[in-house]
Parts: sequence; C-alpha cells; structure tokens
Amino acid sequence: MFPPLPCLLCLTLLLPSLGWCQTGGQFNVCRSLRVSEAGPGWELYACQPPPANMKEVMQIKVDPPGITCGNPPERFCTLENPYLCSDECDASSPDLSHPPQLMGDRERGGLITYWQTVTWSRFPEPLLANITLSWNKSLEVVDDIAITFEYGRPTSMVLEKSLDKGVTWQPYQYYADDCLEAFGMSPKRVSELAPSNLTRVICTEQYSRWVGAKEEKMVVFEVRARFGVFAGPKLINMDALYTRMETMKGLRDFFTFTNLRLRLLRPALGGTYVQRDNLLKYFYAISNIDVPARCKCNLHASQCVLRDATLQCECDHNTSGQDCQRCGPGFNPRSWKPASYLPLPTGTANTYCECNGHSNRCSYIDFINVITCVSCKHNTRGQNCQYCRLGYYRNTSVELDDEEVCVECDCDPESSLSPHCSDSGLCQCKPGSSGRRCDTCSPGYNWRKDGASCIENICDDERLICQNGGTCDDFQQCLCPDNFTVFQAGGPGLNPVCGSFPACHSLLSLPDVQLYPLSYLSIKGTKSLKINL
Repeated sequence: MFPPLPCLLCLTLLLPSLGWCQTGGQFNVCRSLRVSEAGPGWELYACQPPPANMKEVMQIKVDPPGITCGNPPERFCTLENPYLCSDECDASSPDLSHPPQLMGDRERGGLITYWQTVTWSRFPEPLLANITLSWNKSLEVVDDIAITFEYGRPTSMVLEKSLDKGVTWQPYQYYADDCLEAFGMSPKRVSELAPSNLTRVICTEQYSRWVGAKEEKMVVFEVRARFGVFAGPKLINMDALYTRMETMKGLRDFFTFTNLRLRLLRPALGGTYVQRDNLLKYFYAISNIDVPARCKCNLHASQCVLRDATLQCECDHNTSGQDCQRCGPGFNPRSWKPASYLPLPTGTANTYCECNGHSNRCSYIDFINVITCVSCKHNTRGQNCQYCRLGYYRNTSVELDDEEVCVECDCDPESSLSPHCSDSGLCQCKPGSSGRRCDTCSPGYNWRKDGASCIENICDDERLICQNGGTCDDFQQCLCPDNFTVFQAGGPGLNPVCGSFPACHSLLSLPDVQLYPLSYLSIKGTKSLKINL
C-alpha cells in the first residue's frame, strides 16, 4: 500500500495554512472503540483527509498545440526592458526551455522556473492559451488558489472548474483590468459578498491592473475570504462554517472540483495599448500554481493515498469507491449517503442503520458483523432503538419513530417490588397492592397511616366486625367499650372481638396463651382446650 498523501501545505508553507491542517484537527478520526449495551464496538464519526498542496500530483495540459515557446526557438523581451530582446526560448536546450511541468515543480535554491508561451507575433489575432489541471479525482479546496505569473499578470483571464473530470466546465471567477469591457460584468471583490450570495461567480479587477511585473505576480482565487464570511476573518469559528456547509445548498459543491482550467485571454500590456512595433514583449509565463485542497471522500475517510498514479480515498464506514461514493460489498447499495459535519464536533457517519429516528449514530461490531445504533434517544435502546429502556414501556398509541414512544413506568416506590415494568407497563406489586403502578390496595387491604404501602385489614365495620359495640380503628384494631376487652385473632381468617369473659381474662395472664374467640383456646405445649365463649 502506498503511504498517505502527506500534508504538503503544512510542510512547505507555500501559502498561509489553515487550522484544518493541524495534526489534531477536527474530523480526522473515523471511528472510536466504545462499549454499549450490545457490547464493544466502533462508534463511527464523520472524517476527512488532511489538506495538501495538490500541485504535487496534478497533471498539466496546455493548448492549443504549439502555444509553448521554443519550437522553433524565439527571442523575447520584458515589459520593463522592451527593447532589450536578448532572452531566448529554445525547447531543445534544458537551460532555455520552459515546458508546462515547470508550473508545478518545486523550486529550490532560489532558482525560478516557469512555463512560457510564444510571443504575440500574430497580433491582432488573439493570443489564447488554456491550461488544464487534472487530478482524476474529486477535491475540495481549503485555501486560496494562487497562480504566480512572471513578466506580468494577464489583462484578462478566466478560472474554470469541472465536476465531471473535464466533460463540462463552469466559470469559477473572471479576472480583467476592465470587467465591464472584457466580460460585460460589474467589478466586485470577494469582501463585498454576503452569506446569501457567497457562491456567486464574480469578475474582479484586483489582480489584473498593471502595477509592475515584479511588484505583483499573484492571481488569487480567494477561498479564505469566502470561508471568513461564516468563520470570521481569522477563521476562528469553524463550527459556523461546518454548519453552513451542511445547511446552505450548493456551498460544498462550490468548493469541489475534479479539474481546473485557466483560460488566458489577453496578456499583460504594461499599462498601455498594444505596441505593434514590438510584439515580442507580450506573452504569458507562469512559475507556480498552488492548489491547497483535500481529497473529497464524502466524509467517509481520513486518508487519501496515491495508488498507481491515481488518488484514492481509504474508505471507512463500510463504503467503497474512489470518493467513498457507494456502499461496500455486502451492504445495501440504496442505503449510501455522504456523512455529515453535524452534529458538531464529531459529525455523523450516516452509515446504514435504521434507528427509527432515535439516533443518527451507529457502531460497527466486527466480530459479529453487525451495525447497531448507539446513543439511542427518547428512552429507547436496542440494535435499531426499537425497545424501551428499563424503567420505560412502549406507548402503543404512537408510531415507533415518535419521540413519545417510550413512557416511564413510574411504579410506586413503596408498594412495588421494582422500578421496572412489563412491556405493557404493568409494575410488579408487593402483596396487597394492585393497579398498573401498584398505587392501589387489593380487596382486604388498605393504606397504612403513613401511606407507605398496603397492609392487610384486621377489622372493618362491615365484614370483620369487632362485636359488642366495638369499632374498628384504621382497619387494624378494635376499640372496645368499657368493661370489654379486645381478643386479637391469631389464626388465619379469624378476627378480633370485644368480649367480657372472666375465663378469658384469667387465661390472658398465662404465658404462651392465644385466644381464638368464637372458636377455641390453645395453650402452647398443652392439649387444646375447646371452650364456648
């Protein structure tokens, strides 16, 4: 396997680098091991590769044929020394040739190398040149695209992009010293754009006016300033930008391309009109093109590798394809969709897992080859968030994806055996308690005075009568009139009564005696004596 494409932008510092290129940057991890109710598994996150200067891997094509100088050899001058035409371009000489690949090479030791066109010797026929940059892969630009021109910036040019590997093209930005004359457009700067029209294609005069060939060499497609509309001038509030990337239609596509094309329409003129007597000073020369971008992997990969001269995402989340644009083998192809930056800070992998609307995050359990929902909300649980958590039961009056699908058991803490309930919501009651919540007493039971639980009735005024004018107090004891004594029942099914029997009074003073009114008297350790009271 080829090593991951390095973060060249961070290493070379050819352009001001974004915070995204930091080692611990956001969305650089695709998964993390977590333990859930289903056991250990991978929690999946949105992820993306680090940025790099894509000039290192771009393919360059110039047209029309013969536009590059040197075949045949020719002399040229500069705008600052227009009559000193001693410089020569010769394709057969390594020291005098200026081939297209010099636009993307690494310049070392202060030696500037550049591509150069033929001079405008055929004026008034336009001097037109196209430079096509190809990667055969979807990329996302992350910082300013910068083109360095030697000997003067063009008077007019167009930067175009393709999303389909060069089949169709669309303008990215127009550049001219007079936008109205060149393209019929009013000039505009990126700093004048608002959030609502950030993706507008503009014409700028900022990079085409003549100020001297040595003073100003750069032509820039401003990405950082566009990001700054949402993230602030110093790109501190990246969360705001990531949120807009998800919620603003067309924003992510605006920064996406597979190819770029420079259409050079009119060379630098030195701030004057074309001087027909010296056309050798009019030509294009480009020494460098910086394209800070990252592989577009639909947020399903954290690495992008160069394999067989082709950029390829190292796909995660059970996805596959050069851009991780489809499901991997064995997974439902219709279930694919790109991951999302939201919710921050980890985003959502958006792998196929049906969570019934109660989670948007999944975990892949390798050893059983199962994708399960994690972080189920609304008191749900299970592989698809299809069950209720302990302490909750299914509300059958609503659909499974309803936020109120699980209702709290709310079992009475004093009269139930557990805070959990059955699937139908029935709590497990202590003896004497009943009802769904165990909050009522069964027949023959009543609440204790402190309301703690249900206790069996010892007496009442209807069935378990105290007799002889006695009254039942709180279902637990007989209150007898004077000269009557309570005989507390001690056998199953027997009730206390109020009586006035001497035999009973004398027996009550004996140890180990239990009286069973209206039935029998038992002295423990002796034979039972049956008496009629």
